[in-house]
Amino acid sequence: MSNPIETDGLRIYLSQIEHYPILSREEENRLAVGYRDKNDLHAAQKLITSNLRFVIKVSLGYRNYGVRLMDLIQEGNIGLMKAVQRFDPDKGYRLISYAIWWIKAYIQNYIIRSWSLVKIGTTQSQRKLFYRIWDLPEVPDAEVHLENVAKLADRIDVTADEVIDMAARLKAHDLSLDDLIGEHSRDSFADTLPDDSPDQEEQLSELEELHDLKAWADDALKTLTAREKYILEKRILSDEPVTLKELGKHFGITRERARQIERTALEKLKGNYLRSQLAAA
Repeated sequence: MSNPIETDGLRIYLSQIEHYPILSREEENRLAVGYRDKNDLHAAQKLITSNLRFVIKVSLGYRNYGVRLMDLIQEGNIGLMKAVQRFDPDKGYRLISYAIWWIKAYIQNYIIRSWSLVKIGTTQSQRKLFYRIWDLPEVPDAEVHLENVAKLADRIDVTADEVIDMAARLKAHDLSLDDLIGEHSRDSFADTLPDDSPDQEEQLSELEELHDLKAWADDALKTLTAREKYILEKRILSDEPVTLKELGKHFGITRERARQIERTALEKLKGNYLRSQLAAA
């Protein structure tokens, strides 16, 4: 059933564009030359408005895809404007003969974008399959169905598996987590999702532990010598740790000596931590 608001909007739109007459071939060519050579925007506007009724005719051919007709018309109008920008009047054909491809392209792209949150039709063959899959009749006989699948796949140069996959994806529909579970329910599907995040008590406890650990680390570092502290900061606490060779060069010592200092500093920290745990117990 058509939306009354959309029907009224379409009726108003149709009454408006009826005031724009269809151009003769000569008038159309004159306007197209004026727009191309002199960037005459008034000429471009007349070329567009005189062909708006053809956009509606094309859009009606896609009205069974579950998309609002006015949205299809809007996208088709964008395609028409793009066609006017690129139209070459010297080719000898009418504007609508050229624009029809742009109008269809914009409408088809919009349908594919609107069909699912998951991208479909990302290749040319998939796009063609998207619009031809409706040629596949529903039959109860599995063998006949597979035969129809094979015929369609051969016709548009894709594999049978691609046809089956596309058919399955088009039968499925996206479900918003904000949708209500039932007609009389106040709960949405999002309300049924488990919440694995920690509660407030756990978060507070983790913050207290982190605060205690930071306080202990600050106190423990004070027990180290300046060289030990520097080596640990550069080797362990830094986002880009330096090598023992670089530390040795910095202090004028060997790489092995730098390793020994690092080990001694870590042993001090470990001892300080154990003593703090015993004291707390």
